[in-house]
Amino acid sequence: MQDDSKYVPLSDQTRAIILGSILGDGSLKIQTKYANANLQIRHSEIQKEYLLWKAEMLKEIAGEKAVNIQKADGYSTNQKWRFSSKRTSALTELHHLTYSHNKLRIRRTWLNQMTPLSLAVWWCDDGSLISYGGRKGVFCTDGFDEASVNILARYLEVVWNIHTVVAPVGRSRDGKQEQYWRIWIRSHEELKKFLRIILPYIPVQSMLRKTIFLYKDSQLQQRWISEVVQLSHFSESVVMAEYEKKKAKWNSYR
Repeated sequence: MQDDSKYVPLSDQTRAIILGSILGDGSLKIQTKYANANLQIRHSEIQKEYLLWKAEMLKEIAGEKAVNIQKADGYSTNQKWRFSSKRTSALTELHHLTYSHNKLRIRRTWLNQMTPLSLAVWWCDDGSLISYGGRKGVFCTDGFDEASVNILARYLEVVWNIHTVVAPVGRSRDGKQEQYWRIWIRSHEELKKFLRIILPYIPVQSMLRKTIFLYKDSQLQQRWISEVVQLSHFSESVVMAEYEKKKAKWNSYR
């Protein structure tokens, strides 16, 4: 893999996508025997469209064969799509800002550099609408400790005026009970406020499912669909298609 020592600054777009990705399914790593960092991103098969969008947007740091397929591992039966960048001094600089001892450290010094595009990427990576109709939201910050998750929640409150709640979830894995901390958006109005920030930056059709609410009231439903169309770059027919798919999925669980 190429290791490029010549310094070429990252574009604002690339930097924004990386900052959002390292909170989710991406990582910056400096591996043994290499001087510089590279970016690696993995998504499941169902997120293929999204991974290919990232690869296209990150062309300035992509080398040959930047995208490849990995066999299924862990708890998933689906194959994985992986993006791996060149190793550059600009990525090393960003690594030094965001990592300590090759481990991501959540700090306001770099969170304050995130943009609405960064938030959209973070949400597409690790955010979900929950409960019937998706009236609440959650960031699955399972890889971070409680202190780090509280810093992230405080950042959303202070910088973006989004009120959230940090609360634990338990999970049984290999016979052991583990506890993780997540960021919950429990107010429907706060969730709409957040989605209005990121909707102009939702990158691909398949990610619209993370922005569409289901209402029993047809007027409320049409109002939100119209807002999604207005704020995003997707046509009404595309948004309606994703709405119908989501409604069918929810109805199948009822």
